[in-house]
Parts: sequence; C-alpha cells; structure tokens
Amino acid sequence: MIPHLRIARPVTDLAQSKEMYCLGLGLQELGEFSEHDGFSGVMLGREDLSWHLEFTVCHRHPVEPAATVDDLLVLYYPDNALWQKTCQQMLDAGFLTINSFNPYWDVAGRTFVDNDGYRVVLQNRAWPAA
Repeated sequence: MIPHLRIARPVTDLAQSKEMYCLGLGLQELGEFSEHDGFSGVMLGREDLSWHLEFTVCHRHPVEPAATVDDLLVLYYPDNALWQKTCQQMLDAGFLTINSFNPYWDVAGRTFVDNDGYRVVLQNRAWPAA
C-alpha cells in the first residue's frame, strides 16, 4: 500500500490560504475543522492525488509561519501548456514570483511565494527528471 502524504503548515489566514491554493493549483477543499483543541484548519487536495495540504491556525497560542528560503513544495508539470496555465493561475491567485534561493529551480521552473512566505516551485519537467 502506498501511503498518502499530508503536508501541514501553520498559516495566518485560513480563508486566504485556501483561496490562493485552490485557485492557483486547482485544489479543492477535502475537509475542515473548527476549534478542535484550539485549532482550526482546512485540508486541500484532489481525489486523484496521493497528497494534500493542511493549513492550520492555533487560536490559543498563535504560531507564526516560519518558512525558509529553501523550504519548497515542488510540483512537476511536463506538459508545457499546462505548466504555463498553472503559472498564470498562481499569479491570478495572488502568489508572487521570486528567484529561487537554489538557482537549479529557475532553470526549468518558476518559484512562487504565498502570503505567509511559503514557496511553491512549478517545474516544467517530468519526474523523475531525465
């Protein structure tokens, strides 16, 4: 059995993060919770993916997002038209483009940053890269 991957990150604004990632990456809300032991959150993904994102807010002891310049979510889009479309969706959703800390990611990709400083790299390559 292949495990399902959940990437969990604290955010400052659940609604904004949900909107950005749904619009930018075409994700859907898979579930949500409110005031569960002081936390609220939302899970975003799609039924056809083996991973999803969870964004949380701690109401009792707020956690500041602490993304680093090399903390990346990397997604591979081998089809150039789909890659370009997704890059435009990211911009339309409010992500900003930046140069990657590691220049490798800029060779065949673009790096985006969200409102909390989390970085998403869209690679115009197949995985595994040939």
